[in-house]
Amino acid sequence: MLTHTLGFPRIGLDRELKRALEAHWNGHLPEDDLRRTARELRLRHWRLQQEQGVDLVPVGDFSLYDHVLDTTAMLGAVPARYGWDGDTVDLRTYFRMARGEGAAPAMEMSKWFDTNYHYLVPEFRPGQTFALSTTKLLDETGEAAAAGVRPKPVLLGPVTYLKLGKPTVEGFDPFELLDALLPVYEELLAGLSGRVEWIQVDEPALVLDLSEREREAFRKAYARLVKAASPAGILLAAYFDSLRENTSLACLPGIRAVHVDLARAPAQLPDVLRHLREDQALSLGIVNGRNIWRVDAEAAAAPIRQAVDAVGAERVLLGTSCSLLHTPVDLARETGLDPEIRPWLAFATQKCGELRLLADIAAGRDAGAALAENRAAWHARRHSARVNRPDVRERLAAVTPEMSRRPTPHAERKTRQQVRLNLPLLPTTTIGSFPQTRDVRRTRGDFKKGRIDDAAYTAAIQGFIKETVDRQHELGLDVLVHGESERNDMVEYFGEQLDGFCFTQHGWVQSYGSRCVKPPIVCGDVSRPAPMTVEWARYAQSLTDRPMKGMLTGPVTILCWSFVRDDQPRSVTCRQIALAIRDEVRDLEEAGLAVIQVDEAALREGLPLRRSDWADYLAWAVDSFKLATSGVRDETQLHTHMCYSEFNDIIDWIAKMDADVISIEASRSGMELLKAFRNFDYPNDIGPGIYDIHSPRVPSVEEMTALLEEALKVIPAERLWINPDCGLKTRDWPEALASLRNMMSAARAVRAGAE
Repeated sequence: MLTHTLGFPRIGLDRELKRALEAHWNGHLPEDDLRRTARELRLRHWRLQQEQGVDLVPVGDFSLYDHVLDTTAMLGAVPARYGWDGDTVDLRTYFRMARGEGAAPAMEMSKWFDTNYHYLVPEFRPGQTFALSTTKLLDETGEAAAAGVRPKPVLLGPVTYLKLGKPTVEGFDPFELLDALLPVYEELLAGLSGRVEWIQVDEPALVLDLSEREREAFRKAYARLVKAASPAGILLAAYFDSLRENTSLACLPGIRAVHVDLARAPAQLPDVLRHLREDQALSLGIVNGRNIWRVDAEAAAAPIRQAVDAVGAERVLLGTSCSLLHTPVDLARETGLDPEIRPWLAFATQKCGELRLLADIAAGRDAGAALAENRAAWHARRHSARVNRPDVRERLAAVTPEMSRRPTPHAERKTRQQVRLNLPLLPTTTIGSFPQTRDVRRTRGDFKKGRIDDAAYTAAIQGFIKETVDRQHELGLDVLVHGESERNDMVEYFGEQLDGFCFTQHGWVQSYGSRCVKPPIVCGDVSRPAPMTVEWARYAQSLTDRPMKGMLTGPVTILCWSFVRDDQPRSVTCRQIALAIRDEVRDLEEAGLAVIQVDEAALREGLPLRRSDWADYLAWAVDSFKLATSGVRDETQLHTHMCYSEFNDIIDWIAKMDADVISIEASRSGMELLKAFRNFDYPNDIGPGIYDIHSPRVPSVEEMTALLEEALKVIPAERLWINPDCGLKTRDWPEALASLRNMMSAARAVRAGAE
């Protein structure tokens, strides 16, 4: 029974890739040295998987920025604004697409399905042509073979690639480009076919609602691609949900093996077995690639036995549910983890070993000691007092519907808030964080390591806050923020102060490019033992007579950006977090904060992949936000912020959140989200972001003015706010100040015309 992973983390055990990328972008690391680091990481990761017992090692999953961008480069689908000459896509062009340069903005980013990983959105236009423009996958397959690895090339499939892209001309259907696209895929598959046994083609779009045109595109594509790949077999990989009505598509003739995600959708197995052809193998995604809990080996054995009984052991492969990109590299580094909790966990390296354990159990090989250890860890977790707390459950049971409603309509609240805040037309603000300089990070590190005491740390952070407030005064912003110098991450910071969480030292995962996050782990029932932000916010407000925003992360975002316990419904965990945030909101109000922002950057990200599942999720997600925020007085203004959110289909649910002000990332898409507000009379205030903080380029006054003027065509001036796309922690001060000065100039110009 072959084992395989669908992909492995790229960043390295010590975030070597992050450091190499940033050194290269800063001009300190030549391209050859960057490529050398990448080769070393690939080789290390291949051998690591091999040593853990993985038979088929994925190749081509490694990326210098993003695997979808790699596909764009491979296909020569470079947007014209980057001045590419049409030959090989070089590294400079690649990074210009990712990060922007000069007058050429970066390609739009969006969330990879319902994960916290960001991909670069392909751009499609009528008449677009494609050509094989990098040999990355061929080269890396050769590298792996030369290293003695049994390679399984990984390729993003054409249907998912077209489905995830966006047209640059309104009304254009990217699937019209299928005939132009397929010859490049055929050329690549033909180049791989004689060198490997299996080629993994990822089509996670098969877990989405597909139109008949998209389904027909899939049939057409794979009728050709299976021939191009022969004699190698195509292992078609779908993940993140159930295939449902697309099961028959995945089992088309010629596809040699079908991979399904049994961690997310275990109930689909009987239907898949019914559709599987006699000449097809079945890959069971039995080890969860998106969470850090160790596999329950006894429970996992049941579906493996079911598959073996149905098709025979020789036609069953065992794999991770999806790429291990979404998990940290190695639990062995986590020497500081609570010894009670550590045995409950498995990171990417350990998950590879779990595949071998399950294969050994299925084959009847002696796995007694490992199985006994697995069983003991699961028993300990289920019965731990750290996991189940009666007081938290009693409080949640006492929640009433009235606790999730603000009794006064927004229009009346707004009048009272304006009396208190006295804001101008088109008020300006930022989303929350300001640059996390080396001094800021060093101060936090010194405090964490005991090099400075509480008094020195407090004085230093207050100094950073004062600097941030002073600079906002100089810029002329209307509603200020304290800058979040004390926060390592918008989720981790809160998790560190809540009961029911635990933390890693090296548990980094990639968010996009060189950006890595270290998600906290929700290991038990959640509560707030003490205020988390109040003293910093109170100090910041003491420095100004302008409104200061209290800054919090919302319950849905904390849930989505953490590794969440898998022993109870996510909705229950979310409502526990909501009650903890509710306590903090009320304490901020009592401390004198007139404006409180509760960010729900991940609300859209958490949306189920199938439309039929949306209503249930949105009901509990929106209610959790309202439970967290509805305990304040009318004159307290509540803001929220959302990232990369296409709202057209859920705008009525956004309205139900009843935030006084919502800010949304919008600049990379050219205010495309405003379509959602053309046909829906959104009643509250809106701040569509007018510059992209994820790119180092400084947008011009004219560029931001144009975006504001677009916004004013849809949003009345009395309900429009002016702000960046997101927080500024990843930028440096010169970039941030230059962009904010231009933003304020644009605001003054547009404000003068609107008054």
